[in-house]
Amino acid sequence: MTQPLANEGLESAAMLEKLGIELVRIDLPFRLNHVNCFLAENDQGWTVIDAGLNNDITKGLWNQKLKDKKVTDILVTHYHPDHFGYVGELQGKTGATVRMTETDAQAGMAAWASPFLDNIPQNYRASGIPEEQAVQMARNTEEFKALVFPLPQIGQYLAEGDFVQIGRFEYRVIYTPGHSDGMICFYSEEQKTLFSADHILPKITPNISYWFHGNADPLASYLSSLEKIKELDAEFVIPSHGKPFYGANQRIDELSAHHDERLDETLEAIQNPISIFQACEILFRRPLTVHEMRFAVGETLSHLEYLRHKKECIREMNDGMWLYEKV
Repeated sequence: MTQPLANEGLESAAMLEKLGIELVRIDLPFRLNHVNCFLAENDQGWTVIDAGLNNDITKGLWNQKLKDKKVTDILVTHYHPDHFGYVGELQGKTGATVRMTETDAQAGMAAWASPFLDNIPQNYRASGIPEEQAVQMARNTEEFKALVFPLPQIGQYLAEGDFVQIGRFEYRVIYTPGHSDGMICFYSEEQKTLFSADHILPKITPNISYWFHGNADPLASYLSSLEKIKELDAEFVIPSHGKPFYGANQRIDELSAHHDERLDETLEAIQNPISIFQACEILFRRPLTVHEMRFAVGETLSHLEYLRHKKECIREMNDGMWLYEKV
């Protein structure tokens, strides 16, 4: 049941203390201005969940938080740089075992190297993005290399149904592809508590993008993953952005409804053949930074590809550019 808003902050703080979990909020240099990482102690030592970007802000904060602490494990929910970026350097400092899914471990090793980086400009051109803007967007991706290296050594691949100790309780690993192909959440049946990572966020909708590789229909996977988590009826949700909250299923319904509306808007936009970039400009009507435009294009493409797989639209190549049109 959703708690009254006036009490939610106090309730959340008390719940985190009961679970033996410290929320470590790390600043990010984006409009989404922070990521929640976590620190928890058990009999063997300390566990870190996600680590932030590899930059001076992150390093300084973890140096402060981990002083005199023995870190034995680093759990990584997914490979995106605000979660994965500092993991390699933190592992080097602590000797901790890094655990994440094999799918996202492989993605993390490949995403900032050839051939993926080499293919980005041609993918953007096929999307109809103007050349100067495409170059800027490709360069923006390359700039993340410094924020994710060194890469970690993965000590264990986590899979659906595995159990991990986080603080005072045991959590089941739940595979929730969508936001990334191999993202996971952690769930305590005993406490009805979900570490939701970027799968369910309290105030914003998680970005669901197709990045020209991997899962061909990430939005379908995401919506299926939402229904999978809904079956748990989790009471307390600990997200990777925003504040912990109560009532997972209410938020899941809101996220599902958002994507239904977005799919209707996308179909309306493609009454006639248009490029991915043209569809993006219709769907995103506010000024976007280069970084935000990458995510807007990726999200537009995920909705277009969802509709194409549902056979509600078609895609054709015309003069080196993909065009989508409603059936």
